[in-house]
Amino acid sequence: MIKIEKLNKKFGKLVVLNNLDLEINTGGVFAILGPNGSGKTTLIKSILGMVIPNSGQIYYEGKSILKKWEYRKNINYLPQIANFPANLSVNELIKMVKNLRAENTNEQELIELFGLTPFLKQKLGNLSGGTKQKVNIVLTFMFDNDLIILDEPTTGLDPIALLILKDLINKARKDGKTILITSHIMSFVEEISDEIVFLLDGKIYFKGTIDALKTQTNSSSLEIAIANLIKKQYA
Repeated sequence: MIKIEKLNKKFGKLVVLNNLDLEINTGGVFAILGPNGSGKTTLIKSILGMVIPNSGQIYYEGKSILKKWEYRKNINYLPQIANFPANLSVNELIKMVKNLRAENTNEQELIELFGLTPFLKQKLGNLSGGTKQKVNIVLTFMFDNDLIILDEPTTGLDPIALLILKDLINKARKDGKTILITSHIMSFVEEISDEIVFLLDGKIYFKGTIDALKTQTNSSSLEIAIANLIKKQYA
């Protein structure tokens, strides 16, 4: 589904992506991990066309997507920070996004799942962080597309909402969709992911299953495995 070749990105003198190669096949949950500043967000934004790399290629469904934006309508994206217009109500925001994309949606089912009905007429600026994140998830999952990108999706969620999110991700996986996730919550990643991609200093140091990483690093948990991987690279 996604193929990245020799991708490079600098911001001034800072090298953020360094000759990066990556291939993500269709179907499954892939967690993109790494410490702050490792290049995760830049990689995600490059795939989305929000960041233009200095060199290299990105292919989506076999076609180069650099400096092309039409393909983005086929991606469901949940940003880490949803900067919603504070003066709009939840209903108004959902309607606006639906009008922009002009696709079939299932927002009503998601609204009920997350208990958002009492908040539909409230202004987004008056909502709690957790409620805004639920709205963010509704906007992401109400469209039926094959690629879903979730940047820190668990932020602000209560335990019940987190269970619903996990169910949505698992259903998407069963439907053959490809889900890319970034998260600092290793227990969530360990539970939900089929494979992980570990970035450090703009390079990929591991891609594969969590069990394979544990074996490679002789670790009992993903958290310890990641720590051991970082230590090895800086040793």
